[in-house]
Amino acid sequence: MRFKGLDLNLLVALDALMTERNLTAAARSINLSQPAMSAAVARLRAYFCDELFTMNGRVLVPTPRAEGLASAARETLLHIQLSIISWEPFNPFQSDRRFRIILSDFITLMFFEKVVKRVAREAPAISFEFLPLADDFEELLRRGAVDFLILPELFMSNAHTRARLFDETLVCVGCGTNKQLSEPLTFEQYMSIGHVAVKFGNNRKPTIEEWYLLEHGFTRRVEVVVQHFSMIPPMVSGTDRIGTMPMRLAQYFAKTIPLQIVELPLPLPAFTEAVQWPALHNSDPASLWMREMLLQEAARMVSPHAPGAEAASDRD
Repeated sequence: MRFKGLDLNLLVALDALMTERNLTAAARSINLSQPAMSAAVARLRAYFCDELFTMNGRVLVPTPRAEGLASAARETLLHIQLSIISWEPFNPFQSDRRFRIILSDFITLMFFEKVVKRVAREAPAISFEFLPLADDFEELLRRGAVDFLILPELFMSNAHTRARLFDETLVCVGCGTNKQLSEPLTFEQYMSIGHVAVKFGNNRKPTIEEWYLLEHGFTRRVEVVVQHFSMIPPMVSGTDRIGTMPMRLAQYFAKTIPLQIVELPLPLPAFTEAVQWPALHNSDPASLWMREMLLQEAARMVSPHAPGAEAASDRD
């Protein structure tokens, strides 16, 4: 089918080429022979009057023109898929949809584990692909390359709809033998003690407490940098270092690792974890179903005890 001289099938080929960056893999992904894909590339070049791709070994390197076309092609195909083709009601029990979700280890362990178990009962053929926080997550959302992003709301873009999941608080943790945590931690102590700190993505995005300190011109002593919150407890174990992490996750690890949990000496209020999805998916029945699942499970989240509350209760 042609639209103003453009064979719309070529958009499918262009999207596959931009995704795979390899002629053979792209052809295989859309069930074309390699000669047919080569012919499609030639027709794309002729229509757009641009080389579109150059070769670097076996890797296709897109030209600026191809990069500019990629998002528009993906958005067009997604719009057709969601608005025209996927007109049938969504049946979760029969669906084999795979959801691609960007989330942290904290969300995986403290929240999404419950979602996965429930989905296994109610929609056994649905699967998930969990992705680490990407530096270009806004672009991935815009292109519909991921289904959901779960992140503190304050770090989210306003370009896509989001929904609140639950509130969380940051705490300071240290080894069970760390005598510096036997009394309430002061700001001066917090800044002077060596830290195990988390930074996300290739661009080393800061966490909430790091963002707060940088905004106010403070720099703490970071002695170990890790990729995930769950790496903090073993890295402070047996040392005098401290770390900052979500309270629920700290209490989870304190069940198996000798860990002290104390209040954070920073004026940080509780933060909100939220879920965000591509604007392209606003009316997608599968996305709507999963959003409702996430909101229902978030509503069941139990608020954690404040640091020291359980110990005080035991003394009483």
